[in-house]
Amino acid sequence: MSTMRKKFLSCLGRPLLLAACLLPLFSCNKTADETNGEATEATTEAEQTLEPLTSENVVAKLEEFGRSNPDSLAVITTRHGSIKVRLYKDTPLHRANFVRLTKAGFYDQGEFYRVVKGFAVQGGDSDEREMKQGAYKIPQEFNPKHIHKRGALAMARYGDERNPDKESSSHNFYIVTGAPVSKEELLAFEQKHGIDYTPEQEKVYLSIGGEPGLDTEYTVFGEVVEGMDVVEKIEQEPVDASDWPRQIVPHTIKIVNE
Repeated sequence: MSTMRKKFLSCLGRPLLLAACLLPLFSCNKTADETNGEATEATTEAEQTLEPLTSENVVAKLEEFGRSNPDSLAVITTRHGSIKVRLYKDTPLHRANFVRLTKAGFYDQGEFYRVVKGFAVQGGDSDEREMKQGAYKIPQEFNPKHIHKRGALAMARYGDERNPDKESSSHNFYIVTGAPVSKEELLAFEQKHGIDYTPEQEKVYLSIGGEPGLDTEYTVFGEVVEGMDVVEKIEQEPVDASDWPRQIVPHTIKIVNE
């Protein structure tokens, strides 16, 4: 098993068995810069140097970075196509962290390594990564406005026993692919988590879908605005018994202009 993944990943509310990735990473698609013409200028040499963060300085460093980097759009490119995501500005630490890792090229060494059909696709990590980000977690930024609707972008984390404050992973993210739920199921989740969904949120869960069982458990910090069909293609990847795609799905991520 991959020691790195066992250390950093959570099960997103489900048992998770992890296996090592046996194939090297490769890039099959053009970058967002080439495909969309929207990407900002290539990262500078300074941006390629990623200072490892620690639990002691993570908040101060991300707040500082966020003030000078207000970006809120990114494109995740895979061999299936590109996914555009909008990052929420009212989850500032998670937004700044995602932008920081993206601009440094950290996510260009990652892949979608876990696929659970009808639940989520999870990415960000790779056994082949050379760039280091440091051993840190991000304080949770739960916001009742941001739910685990289909297409939500959120961060994975350790389980509650190891992580009672529900702090997020430094780099592992997932995109929700859940199906519509029934009114009875949604009511049960409201009662369990002490949530009072708005009529608009209720309509989303009943008609579009998502994973309400993850609300108040994991930080949602963005959503897919284009390319959910690409997420669906990733979701259809054949997987092994540990939910690992049998053919790896590398990704690159670029910040793009509004």
